[in-house]
Amino acid sequence: MKVFKIISLALISQFSFAQESLSEIEKKKVSAIKTSSSIKIDGNLDESDWQNVPVAKNFVMFDPDNGKPEREELRSEVKVLYDNDAVYIGATLYDNEPDKILKEITERDDFGAADFFGVFINGFNDGQHEYSFFVNTSSGQADCIRTNQGEDFSWDAIWHSEAKVTNLGWQVEMKIPYAALRFSKEDIQKWGIQFFREVRRLRQKFTWNPVDNRKGSFTQQAGELEGISNVQTPTRLFLIPYSSFYLNSFGKEKSFGTLKGGLDLKYGLTDAFTLDMVLIPDFGQTKFDNKILNLGPFEQVFNENRPFFTEGTDLFSKGGLFYSRRIGQGPSTYPNTSPTEEVVEYPNAVDLVNAVKVSGRTNDGLGIGFLNTVTKKTDVVIRDVVTGDERIETVEPLANYNVMVVDQRFNGNSSVSLINTNVTRDGEFRDANVTATAFNLSTKKNTYNTNGVFRYSYVNDYKDLDNKKGISSNLNFSETAGKVRFSVGGEYVSEDYDNNDLGINFQTNYFALNGSASYRSLKPTEKLNSYRINFSTYNQFDNRTHFLQDQNFNINANFTNKKNHAAGFGFNINPFERYNFYNPQVEGRYVIFPKNYGTWAWISTNYNNKFALDLEPNIGFAEAKGWWYWGLNVSPRYRFNDKFLLIYRNNFYNEYQDLGRVAQNGDDIVFAKRDNQTLETGLEGKYSINAQMNFGLRLRHYWSFSENNSYYKLLENGRVEEYAYTNNRNSNFNSWNFDLSYSWWFAPGSQMSVLYRSNAGIFQREIDKDLSYQAKQVFNHEQLNHTFSISLRYFIDYNQAKNVFKGKA
Repeated sequence: MKVFKIISLALISQFSFAQESLSEIEKKKVSAIKTSSSIKIDGNLDESDWQNVPVAKNFVMFDPDNGKPEREELRSEVKVLYDNDAVYIGATLYDNEPDKILKEITERDDFGAADFFGVFINGFNDGQHEYSFFVNTSSGQADCIRTNQGEDFSWDAIWHSEAKVTNLGWQVEMKIPYAALRFSKEDIQKWGIQFFREVRRLRQKFTWNPVDNRKGSFTQQAGELEGISNVQTPTRLFLIPYSSFYLNSFGKEKSFGTLKGGLDLKYGLTDAFTLDMVLIPDFGQTKFDNKILNLGPFEQVFNENRPFFTEGTDLFSKGGLFYSRRIGQGPSTYPNTSPTEEVVEYPNAVDLVNAVKVSGRTNDGLGIGFLNTVTKKTDVVIRDVVTGDERIETVEPLANYNVMVVDQRFNGNSSVSLINTNVTRDGEFRDANVTATAFNLSTKKNTYNTNGVFRYSYVNDYKDLDNKKGISSNLNFSETAGKVRFSVGGEYVSEDYDNNDLGINFQTNYFALNGSASYRSLKPTEKLNSYRINFSTYNQFDNRTHFLQDQNFNINANFTNKKNHAAGFGFNINPFERYNFYNPQVEGRYVIFPKNYGTWAWISTNYNNKFALDLEPNIGFAEAKGWWYWGLNVSPRYRFNDKFLLIYRNNFYNEYQDLGRVAQNGDDIVFAKRDNQTLETGLEGKYSINAQMNFGLRLRHYWSFSENNSYYKLLENGRVEEYAYTNNRNSNFNSWNFDLSYSWWFAPGSQMSVLYRSNAGIFQREIDKDLSYQAKQVFNHEQLNHTFSISLRYFIDYNQAKNVFKGKA
């Protein structure tokens, strides 16, 4: 750690300019008062302790009219109390038109069309890492971890809140336990704090401490909370046992039930570091993946939906090495079979045995993250179709996945990091290790930023006796403040760089240059609340030949008018031919793609209205005979009342005479000019009884086909010539997903969820262009899967349980 701090200090000295430090920037201050009485969280603020507390007031508009003082009729007043268990926030949010306050009921972490109030707390007052807690007018909760890089709403804390609409506006009362925060052990605490309010019908956002939108960092412009001292924080030990029941019916098979149980554990190692552990993981109720017909050379990338891998994992994203969906994906090998053998059932996923992560940050800004998971040994049955003999082969051994991150912050807005990912598989299977160093440096006024990463990968493949070592690096510099902003950067990746065992990286053996410039409004104009114009370019070159491999020039603009309707448009230009080394899927071969041009536009009307519409048409063409495309996304939504909302999504995409690889015939690489068509229809809905009890609907029908019109052989010079090929290489993918769910948070951290799921996917070579036929086929498919599940999770606070047992004793 000493070496790491020396490196940090060296970087500080190189990148510190003669500007005022964070401590010299004027900040508002508010004091917390200790309470000895019990505070009931009911939104009334009627306890006597609230009456003589200093008030945080005089809010300032953050958006759209940045810096404008709040109006008297919309003034906000906030008070802070504390005891040995928690911090209490009481907010009075005045509104001279209380009947017009929007109050849509939403699920957790969904603001909806409702006013909301938030508090952002930084226990180390370093301007970099805040814990944010929001409450809307219907008592819905949202929480996130906020850093200079963005917001992570997958993080969920256990806290209490209640909102109440009055004839003067509305009030919020919050209890935030110390267990939900991170702070130093000092007797006298000084926290960074910011209060936030949105008046939704006006789409106006306010902050207590002014936030200047000419600067790049929101987190640095918080005020300060004083007065908290000598708190005796309780033991942070939480147990979350769960039990799940699944009733499955797969195709024509009979239904069968499965009962699962397990335990999640959260333990505060210190006030700053937390241990999270999952024993016998169960991710059966996570969202389904939106699978597509993938015609390209690379795998489809999916979002992470498993809570353990999404909650509070901001440290593990450093360096861009970690793609959590690698853990538990399909096996890393496929068995070798003779011509008469077949694999009876090849699994799509590998089961997890357990998962552990430790993360936190000291008051000196040193962050440490450790994540470790173990997956099960996975075998398959191989059957000889002639003799009927069967044998067992391991396709994935017992495997250990590990991520380690050390991150040192300094100057309030800069950091350097060391990251390592490692996959070790039992026996003679592939092992992999990747190490990276990263830095992110900003001037103290947040006017300029430079950042970069250097990565080194080492792969040991015992079966192929192939060890690979590779590097990847990038360096960027940008201006991050003012109306005009720019960035320039470069990247280099060697041929053997490979982080795909625990990360994701498709392209290697190239160098690239990129740049961007933008102009934005900082104040509303006569007709617009905001507008922004952007230009960007990206140029990628193959290391061996220096051929242009990928390229893009992009110009776009977007704006929001006074009625809070938003729109934008853009142009995409590729004025040179590109030499693509990936689509042929043969080492050293490339195909030349022609010059192409595209344009798009979009409209998004104000979601405050009961009816709103998202519309996005696009069209483009290439300088090749007949190659062009068009698409249209249409998504209307209607809010029937504060409880009921439906969103309909329709996505059309048509591409004609697209040139793509379809097969390899001996030494010949076969391409085809093909027509591709996609129709994706979705329906999302929610009905909320209250903020704790919600019904949800997610429906998606996806149909995409690729019809080959003529076949071509790829030549050595990257061009193609007509080719006699008779095999049917058409593609038709038809899938259906349907989720109907019910969720009830019957206590903080405790949830019962019920889910009915139906899904099926069909891939064929034959194409029938009748939509009704495709729909009937997937709905009636013999492999249509039905699942009904009930899951119960119960949150146990060690301190409360201990007090209960003491009382019984």
